[in-house]
Amino acid sequence: MNIIISNTTDQPIYRQIKNQIKDQILHGQLKEKENLPSIRKLAKDLQISVITTKKAYEELEREGFIETFPGKGSFVAAQNKELLKEKQLKMIEDQLVKVIDDSKAFDINLDELKNMLTLLYEEGNL
Repeated sequence: MNIIISNTTDQPIYRQIKNQIKDQILHGQLKEKENLPSIRKLAKDLQISVITTKKAYEELEREGFIETFPGKGSFVAAQNKELLKEKQLKMIEDQLVKVIDDSKAFDINLDELKNMLTLLYEEGNL
């Protein structure tokens, strides 16, 4: 598991951790039932407070991404395939909304945007 903390963002550290773990689960980098580092180990590795990592893990558990078992640790929760697909679609939709907003700001019309998307999709990220 790779977590990078940025000091140049307004986003709180616990949220950076939560979002990066969540993204790794959604992208399949962290697999179902995979053991996560303990709260203390992650805090030590990232050189941050245990309270911060605990908050990130609590939010991930509340959102259904991880499960914590006292004395055993935290694990990637089994994901409902349909719900996981819905979350992935929502993530892509959010990114597309930003692309559309940027396109409108730069006066790029829908046909140009479709052509770009088609080209990038067919090229496999260039």
